[in-house]
Amino acid sequence: MLTLKKHPQGALTKQVLLIVLDGVGYTEKGFENGNAVAKANMPVLKGLWKNHPTVLLKAHGTAVGMPSDEDMGNSEVGHNVLGSGRIFDQGAKLVSLSIENGSLFNGPIWKKIVSNCLNKESTFHFIGLFSDGNVHSHIDHLKALIDNAIKQNIKKIRLHILLDGRDVPEKSALDYLIPFETYLDSHRKSGIDILIASGGGRMELTMDRYDADWSMIERGWKHHVEGDGRIFSSAKEAIETFRTENPSVIDQYLPGFVIGDGSGNPVGKILDNDSVVFFNFRGDRAIEISRAFTEENLPLLNRKRFPKVEFAGMMQYDGDLFIPKQYLVAPPTIDRTMGEYFANEGIAQYALSETQKFGHVTFFWNGNRSGYFNQNLETYEEVKSDIIPFDQKPEMKAKEITDNLVLALTSHKFPFLRVNYANGDMVGHTGNMDATIKGLEYLDVCLDRIKKICDETNTVLCITADHGNADEMYQLDKKGNAQTTKDGKPVPKTSHTLNPVQFVLYDPKGKIQLEPNLKESGLANVAATMMDLLGFEAPEGYHPSLIHRN
Repeated sequence: MLTLKKHPQGALTKQVLLIVLDGVGYTEKGFENGNAVAKANMPVLKGLWKNHPTVLLKAHGTAVGMPSDEDMGNSEVGHNVLGSGRIFDQGAKLVSLSIENGSLFNGPIWKKIVSNCLNKESTFHFIGLFSDGNVHSHIDHLKALIDNAIKQNIKKIRLHILLDGRDVPEKSALDYLIPFETYLDSHRKSGIDILIASGGGRMELTMDRYDADWSMIERGWKHHVEGDGRIFSSAKEAIETFRTENPSVIDQYLPGFVIGDGSGNPVGKILDNDSVVFFNFRGDRAIEISRAFTEENLPLLNRKRFPKVEFAGMMQYDGDLFIPKQYLVAPPTIDRTMGEYFANEGIAQYALSETQKFGHVTFFWNGNRSGYFNQNLETYEEVKSDIIPFDQKPEMKAKEITDNLVLALTSHKFPFLRVNYANGDMVGHTGNMDATIKGLEYLDVCLDRIKKICDETNTVLCITADHGNADEMYQLDKKGNAQTTKDGKPVPKTSHTLNPVQFVLYDPKGKIQLEPNLKESGLANVAATMMDLLGFEAPEGYHPSLIHRN
């Protein structure tokens, strides 16, 4: 059994609260460059940053297991690192390596998927996020899969593309589609029957998560499987039509579409004996659609039929529930997480968030592991998210989360508590600057309540983030200035940032200090810090604690 070594100087507190302000990064650039964090009136949080021990943590790129420092961090990998205290190669890097060394194409599942189409003369379908955001997927991975399938003599391929506009510029779909169609034309000239068959915005269909809105899965199913939707002659026509009809709509919210042949019939229904690969590597928004293709008895989803297909995910999206059973690349093996160590030491833990980030403080925090290490010692609370665009209610469920957190703190049952507030990320993803500022300001009101309770309960409060987002709400040029449209308005940015995040420690007694001499700190240092506060030394391989011990 995994155990921790007691710190020779003992514990620094009996109760620690870690707050993750999702998407609240740090940059010195001001509001004119899209920094909603700088603009927001947040006297409590900004007072903590100014007057209490604070350090910057790297939260993107190699610091969270991404291929390079040009890659944004995201909530999945951020919480993996926060919960494990170490850095593991993540999905994007693992998939790229498996393609480069050929192990993906030499694996039994890829061979099985390909053989199914060859033996049954059926269609090979690819579904996934259509961009190079490298958060959920990468278009280069899709091309590599297509190229190899054609190399293996697959003759008929259909693509079901989910438009991004979230991890990439908000109206960039055609920037990906037009050159991709040229790429497809090169294959068609060689006699390959390859077409885009359906698609739509990622927040409109197919990519729901945490059982928040199964109607998204149903809409995706109707479009991809049944070919049931508004029919266009091409994806380009669909995107251009939707933008003409509603100029304000951004890619992630574009309606679903189906591509038809000259007679208006869908070109790519998914039928019995077909093969289907969902090519996203990130798990949270891939689980439900994977279940749709692999579970015949699924009351959550209304399906006219359940085609018998060979289905595989790019990765296994839930290792405990084995979703899906067939996958092309093995996910990272994340062991010895903080949660497991604390459970073994008899330390009660409390994890809280609303639906949009609940899996991050549980599943991802625990190393992509469902369930509990010790249910008697762990309490997980989920506040149900509203099913609306989050800029319509930028406060989201922060009040309800805070109400629950106050009760947990005052109960004194939990030496370690962790909570995620989703506002900075989920409202930030809408690209709505004013709404994001309102969401951040509402968070500050909640933090005021929490800080007072920490004073009353003598709880050490640590506040950080998993990545940036609200700190950079405008697209920036190479000089770091906001890009503008022809009418002079800033171009919204809906993706995460490459900025660091702040980690602040508030000790009601004012005694605990942070270590000033660590060369470069990242999210991986947080786990050892929580252990240190509760009187334990960091396990082997963990990044060191941020606490300065005399």
